[in-house]
Amino acid sequence: MKNIVFDFGQVLVHFEPAYMVGRYVSDPDDARLLETVVFDRLYWDRLDAGTMSDGELISAVRERLPERLWDVASRIYYEWIYNIPETEGMRELIAELKENYNVAVFLLSNISLYFARHAHEIPILKQIDKCIFSSVCGMVKPNADIFRHLCISCGIDPHETLFVDDRAENIEGARSVGIDGYCFDGNTARLRAYLRERLEKRA
Repeated sequence: MKNIVFDFGQVLVHFEPAYMVGRYVSDPDDARLLETVVFDRLYWDRLDAGTMSDGELISAVRERLPERLWDVASRIYYEWIYNIPETEGMRELIAELKENYNVAVFLLSNISLYFARHAHEIPILKQIDKCIFSSVCGMVKPNADIFRHLCISCGIDPHETLFVDDRAENIEGARSVGIDGYCFDGNTARLRAYLRERLEKRA
């Protein structure tokens, strides 16, 4: 194993719409409405695929919200990238992997063009050798084509690569092209122990 590829949301960071909305809204009814509308998968799946623009999302959201919530809805959307706490211990784990085991570390995420344009502002991503974003390449997990694109774009051998994701279907997508997988359950210590065992056996 020479390469480790991480997912972003629920692996490197906590993507929690309720938390994001709660940073701006205290009324529980308004918070529930904003969470349901602003983070509707109807929109976010299209954002991830690169087939919906930020402006189109804001227009669609406003059609479903009272006018008094339009401004806060826009703030929640455009500032969500600053409201994603890192998963505890993950930054230290990546540093350990790179420094002690000499592996390359990549990111593969279903995520929007807006995020891709601002990825350089996300501290934990400064540790990553290369990021592959679904909206940029026009492919999404768990489809096999995005994993093939990952290998070609990053110049890696799938049989020397491990993919860490929180969704079983994405792990299966990786395995369909020969990439091994680890389904992350939120326990960084367990992941660290697993990786250490694999990498020390390699040596």
